[in-house]
Amino acid sequence: MPTAAPSLPREARLPLNRCNLPAVVLGGLTYQAHPVPLELDGVCDFHRDLFVNRLLSVPAHAERAERFVDYMAVRFCLERLEDAGLTAGPAAGRRKKKYRTNANYLRMVRGWSFDSDGREGAVLKHWVETRFGLRARYHAGPLDGSDSDAYQHYLVEGSTGLYATNALEAQLDLLYAYGQYELIESFGERNHLTLYRGINSLDGHEVLQRLDGGRARVLLNNLSSFTSDRERADEFGDYILEVAVPLPKIFFYNRLLPGMLKGEDEYVVIGGVYEVRLSTL
Repeated sequence: MPTAAPSLPREARLPLNRCNLPAVVLGGLTYQAHPVPLELDGVCDFHRDLFVNRLLSVPAHAERAERFVDYMAVRFCLERLEDAGLTAGPAAGRRKKKYRTNANYLRMVRGWSFDSDGREGAVLKHWVETRFGLRARYHAGPLDGSDSDAYQHYLVEGSTGLYATNALEAQLDLLYAYGQYELIESFGERNHLTLYRGINSLDGHEVLQRLDGGRARVLLNNLSSFTSDRERADEFGDYILEVAVPLPKIFFYNRLLPGMLKGEDEYVVIGGVYEVRLSTL
């Protein structure tokens, strides 16, 4: 576990976010060692009916997941988008309508699993930026600055993915809050999960400091995939990145909802500065 506290670099954070801790705190190394719950502004209060009346008295995870999916469908009119103001139009409009009809929280997370550098991945990284103030560092290439081609591509992908959708970011807010509810149900007072990621080397990562014993302090992208299965991680690179991830930094995971992600034991983790251990065994 970290013993010192390098700050989140200025270029990796935004001055404002929409949760109870600023980016410089939740994205720093001290937070990894001593996490506290992260709460998105107003989400649990606004959806109190879900968490207090619909989930609290249900002991089985499968039934809670079913109730959550039903709540999302009703709250956001996911099966009756006309009730949310969606209208048909000419051919171009119908093509947009088809995408907008499918552009819900489930499509975003499944799209991430298929290609984290695609449109859905850009939407999710943008969501992390606005909610937690952690800037994306990579999307189909390093995001070196606002004038770079990669950064402009990222902006276009994110804005296209969000355009004319049905409160998509609010859907993701609730998905995060529900995921945190289920993590507490599963792990109680536990603060961290040890997760793994297969890589070929640290050269493609933003290394802030190298330490003894194969350890390093790195700045992770604002959203990255990990697994709880060490052997599974070994299939994706010559080295294994081992990280103690605070539970509040887990956005979603494959067991949260039935059929949510294709990867077994996949966890999608919010970034910042982490102390990691690199190994080959």
